[in-house]
Amino acid sequence: MKPETRKKIDELFRHYPERRGALLPAIYLVQEEFGYVGPEAARELAEIFEIAPVAVWEVLTFYNMFYTEPQGRHHVYVCTNLPCSLRGARPLIRCLEERLGVHAGETTADGRITLGHEECLGSCGTAPVMRVDGVYHENLDLERALAIVDQLD
Repeated sequence: MKPETRKKIDELFRHYPERRGALLPAIYLVQEEFGYVGPEAARELAEIFEIAPVAVWEVLTFYNMFYTEPQGRHHVYVCTNLPCSLRGARPLIRCLEERLGVHAGETTADGRITLGHEECLGSCGTAPVMRVDGVYHENLDLERALAIVDQLD
């Protein structure tokens, strides 16, 4: 981790009554630097926070906004919960897998797109829903979903 990142983490401690309270924002900082938080970075965070490495790994794997492996430049996630599935999310994700040449949970060979699915994106009334780089696209059909993905550089 860069000295600048470490300095920002140390600065976080001033804002929390207990050091461990700064873990989530510290993970964000590390992920911002590397694009993900791998085992080595998790161990380094554990040392900084004086906690077991498994405690950092538990937080990393609990939240879906943290990545433990390298990711593509773009993140495409399709909601696969029941309302979205009933309105076409499963065929939509299969179509995206075919177009991109990867399965959900994988990144394209060129590192452009990581495709995934989410259990719930919280937009049941506008199903099916896809989140692309944090932006929600609702009431999707196959044609519109493919157009959105095709425009990603």
